[in-house]
Amino acid sequence: MAEEAKASVRVTQVKSPIGRRADQRQTLIGLGLNKIGRSRELEDTPSVRGMIAKVRHLLHVENEG
Repeated sequence: MAEEAKASVRVTQVKSPIGRRADQRQTLIGLGLNKIGRSRELEDTPSVRGMIAKVRHLLHVENEG
């Protein structure tokens, strides 16, 4: 069976979490980000989208197919 290509989203941290609430810092860690300039390609799921929405002011988001 051929595996279907799953939608993904690429996120890059562009701002520092210094001075932000602890839950926002933990959300960045949950996304696999902890340094400015670090990028991750994540599966596009509702839970990941919710995490991105919570810290969208610290990220640059690119949609991928």
